[in-house]
Amino acid sequence: MKNLFYGLILVAIISLFSTCNTNVLPKPKAFLSLKYPAASYHKISDNCPYQFEISNQAKLIEKNKCWAIIEYPKLKATMYITYRKANNNLDDILNEAEKFTFKHAKKANGITDIAYINYEKKVFAKLYNVEGNVASNIQFRATDSIKNVLAGALYFYVEPNYDSILPAIKYIEKDVTHLIETLSWKNEK
Repeated sequence: MKNLFYGLILVAIISLFSTCNTNVLPKPKAFLSLKYPAASYHKISDNCPYQFEISNQAKLIEKNKCWAIIEYPKLKATMYITYRKANNNLDDILNEAEKFTFKHAKKANGITDIAYINYEKKVFAKLYNVEGNVASNIQFRATDSIKNVLAGALYFYVEPNYDSILPAIKYIEKDVTHLIETLSWKNEK
């Protein structure tokens, strides 16, 4: 019994000293590797006074009064598109759209905007990127500066966690930029 006791103590001491010589390295942080398909686009043109291109990964659902919903089923995201015709109230409509964006300022880490101007097609737009855990991270508004206003807001069907949905936000941001770049107003007769 005495030999068993000394044997266990000897094994414990050898184990203790043998583990002290190995270097313990922390495991590197794991990052989610999301791969999205390359973007390809198709034109949306109907009876509304505007037309643009959307991603083939998205699905367009039209509503009345030229309002639309662009769904990204695989990303669990939806962009709501609103159209308003100005009737001597263009500034009011644009201010209302901007107020909607800046309602997120309380929870946002920052709001950046990118201006887009195409004099030839008479498209004047702003793309807003709202950083942080907010309901809508991407919004835009576009106008012909006379009578047409098109606005959009992107929503995800998940609790807002900016770090987790950032890859999807960046992917859809490219599609929204393409939408703005291909936007044109139809001539009304």
